[in-house]
Amino acid sequence: MALTNVLLLSQIAGYVIGLILSLCIITPMSMHLNEFNDHCLLFSRGRWQEDGQLLVSWAPRSYCDYVLVIGVLMFIVCCVQIYRLSMFMYKGLDSSFLSAFMEAVGCVLLCGLAVSAAVMVTLGFMTWCQNIVERFPSCENAAGLNIDKKDNISTNGFYIEIGTAQFGVWAAFATWVGLAVFSTLKVCRYHQLENIQVSMYRERQRLVNDSGSPAAPGRSSPPADLM
Repeated sequence: MALTNVLLLSQIAGYVIGLILSLCIITPMSMHLNEFNDHCLLFSRGRWQEDGQLLVSWAPRSYCDYVLVIGVLMFIVCCVQIYRLSMFMYKGLDSSFLSAFMEAVGCVLLCGLAVSAAVMVTLGFMTWCQNIVERFPSCENAAGLNIDKKDNISTNGFYIEIGTAQFGVWAAFATWVGLAVFSTLKVCRYHQLENIQVSMYRERQRLVNDSGSPAAPGRSSPPADLM
């Protein structure tokens, strides 16, 4: 029971952290799309003109939308799991083997989605910053400057916003790896308990069969004429 409580508490703590990190993805990415007039800077390239303006060839918005969807999915899953596991903790119960197995599979899937979103944000941001450093010492120096009047974008917070989303998605990936480990440990614990129960049942059946069997060899029955 102590191990069950530790795993449940660890899972609840992990889902709470995952919930916070999902907000670190959703909020800055939404702000970025709003400030960039629904343009996504991830993987966007541009060419500097003589007047100091950046002629941008915008990448599809689907890159940012994908990261947003992953963040929303994490938020929903974390909310459901926090409520579900809290009820288990309150009632002194635990999930079934099938439920624990499905939870482990879900955590592994979200690990894959999180790392794909993290790589997308990192590489996409690097592509954008490669354009910026052609004119500025660093990507951060372009924040707040009107470098693209044609598309009517606001660059006031793009560096902090994408940087926060990048941190959030990588940290979320690490969190989901931990949650996958906890879920796998719970599945292994259920499997171990099942093996113990099967072994105990077989031993009980063996003892029952031995108690109902004839006298063991080496011990002769008393002669019939002495009865």
